[in-house]
Amino acid sequence: MAETEPPPKRQRPIVRLGIFLISHSFLFSVVFCTAGVLSLLLLPILAKNTYISENALMPGSANPMLSNQDVSEAYRLVKDVIGLSSKGRGAGIESQTLMAQYMSDLGAEVNYHKFHPQIVQFHPLHFFSNPDSGAIEQNTSCSSYGVNTVGIIRAPRSDGKEAIVLVTPYNSKKIKRGEALSLGIAYSVFSLLSRVTWLAKDIIWLVADSQHGEYAAVTSWLRDYHIPAFTRFHTVDAEMCPESNNLFAVKDNKGAGRNIYDGFKRAGTMAAALVIKVVDRSDQFEDSLSIYAEASNGQMPNLDLINIVNYLAVHRQGFRVKVEKLWSLLDSKWLKNLGEIFESVGKVARSLNPQWKFGIPAVDYVEGLATLASSMYNQALGVPTGPHGAFRDYQVDAITLEISSRTSADNMIRQNEFLLRGGRLIEGVIRSVNNLLEKFHQSFFLYLMTGPSKFVSVGVYMIAFALLVAPLPMVAASLYADAINLNSGQRKDKPSSTTTTDNEQDINLRSWKWANAAKKVFGVYLWGSFVSLLPYYINQIPNCSPTISFVIWVSLSMLGLLIMYLILASPRSNAKAPKLDVYEWAILKSVTISSAFIGLCLMSVINFSTAEIGGLLIVPMCLMAQPLRLDIRVGSLGKLSRLACNLVLGFMGFPPVAFLVSKGLLVGFSNTDVGDFWCWLESLWAWSSATYLYIGMIHLPCWVLCIHIFFHRC
Repeated sequence: MAETEPPPKRQRPIVRLGIFLISHSFLFSVVFCTAGVLSLLLLPILAKNTYISENALMPGSANPMLSNQDVSEAYRLVKDVIGLSSKGRGAGIESQTLMAQYMSDLGAEVNYHKFHPQIVQFHPLHFFSNPDSGAIEQNTSCSSYGVNTVGIIRAPRSDGKEAIVLVTPYNSKKIKRGEALSLGIAYSVFSLLSRVTWLAKDIIWLVADSQHGEYAAVTSWLRDYHIPAFTRFHTVDAEMCPESNNLFAVKDNKGAGRNIYDGFKRAGTMAAALVIKVVDRSDQFEDSLSIYAEASNGQMPNLDLINIVNYLAVHRQGFRVKVEKLWSLLDSKWLKNLGEIFESVGKVARSLNPQWKFGIPAVDYVEGLATLASSMYNQALGVPTGPHGAFRDYQVDAITLEISSRTSADNMIRQNEFLLRGGRLIEGVIRSVNNLLEKFHQSFFLYLMTGPSKFVSVGVYMIAFALLVAPLPMVAASLYADAINLNSGQRKDKPSSTTTTDNEQDINLRSWKWANAAKKVFGVYLWGSFVSLLPYYINQIPNCSPTISFVIWVSLSMLGLLIMYLILASPRSNAKAPKLDVYEWAILKSVTISSAFIGLCLMSVINFSTAEIGGLLIVPMCLMAQPLRLDIRVGSLGKLSRLACNLVLGFMGFPPVAFLVSKGLLVGFSNTDVGDFWCWLESLWAWSSATYLYIGMIHLPCWVLCIHIFFHRC
């Protein structure tokens, strides 16, 4: 009696699911990519209303204490500052002295902070350091120094371990009316806080000298605040700049009752920071408030900080709150049509079930998507949208409040009303932050804004990215499996003398094909690192325009690519290799897709917006990449359509082309030049943006590999 063979072991469900997805990779790629793009377009509809997560904040629970007397004193400061702006030489020193006098009269501890402008220069070893780590400019003159004025109020109910920072940038050489009004708003609040008894956190008022840039003034003060400098202000280059000693004339001549100090004064750990700016727009019908929150590399402050500002501005002071939009999208016809479609779908859904709250008005959808696009672009760019970004580098939640005033210079009553409303808004925010027993932590740090009171959390917008990149590993596995199986089938059709020898050769050939493809991919990514370092050397060329720098960068990159090709992909380098079959490109595409998937996933951890925007370009290009010769040989309509799509994706996937086309669509092609891409790159490396690394070390190598597959000799 013959022994029965045991039944084959049944595969696990997860293994069977993986085999099913790989075997139907084309269908699932189309479905997943379409769902990823559609879910991205649905984000404005899926956005939630903002809410206060931290109960201790209690915005608006107390009546404002800012009085008309505080506003009158602030208006007097505004007039004094504007009066100084009419003076020529020496106005900077007088304005700094004036601010110190006003602060000192309130009983605050005052000190001056002197800083030097820094050279913005790309250096690969300093790329991952703070944006303010550049070299101090050599041979600087007295006019190149900046002086910040700092006032500190010690809280009566604190031990000095926490502080709230107010920042008012102004150009000490040429003070504008809006800057004077921002100083007036901050002074009115500072005056009130010097008298209250409920204050539990120290208040720091930084009057930032923005003659060398707002960000430079703030980040220099923050660096010295967190890294002690063992020097005294009046001894630094005193012989070179004797005018700087005039700042201490108030202390030396009238200093009996003044609190102006020589050394650098500090308070506690910063709980939050508010940058106050006033923009004079008399053509507006109402006062408005614009909130800027994006910091370096897509960092955002805790959402509760934005929520309390929005709540107090709208429900207490009557400001119209705005967030930045991509204005060119507001006039897009296809976007309006898409909004109308979603609105109609929402009406049908509500008619079926009133509890289904799907769909919003088309106008709101267009505005929400324009705001979402602006939020994603600013986060992907990695460049701070204001001086508040310097605080985020030290893990301090900060935002910039840009208040637009419609008051005229001659209307004193209207200006006092504006100062009162602006001051009470800042007072309310400070009272809420003052209630905190710990740092902001309850609400979101990862989110996208679709409006002043609408947001999309990380748990929602990551679905779009996951759906977009999900086909990559499935297609990579499917390509590799198909190439190996086809090659094995071809070998089985041929007669062989020994099965063992054929199996060993087959295994060796598989290993070689994978290793050869991995070698090419590794070489291209190594070339991407070389391309990313080229700007450091090109930047050393004197008197080089952006257009010439761009041409040099492209030329050297192509030369490096040619050398790499001669080393890795030339016929001589593969002379001793086994003969490869026509499906070599499939193995190369499999490894390329795998590397692109890994790069996008890593980038999504560093900066989601960069990974999402990059994925919209890379994923279709990687999935559709195929040798053009194969489509030309068949010559059918479908194959020729795929050939045309590959050419378009290959053209648009080149980073300079994608940037120039995007800018041309937004601002017009007449205002676009190839040198603009180089200027854009300079801004990325100057701010140590991770997007710069993504372009050079992920996107560009992936594009080169796809172009290599397009023109593969199969």
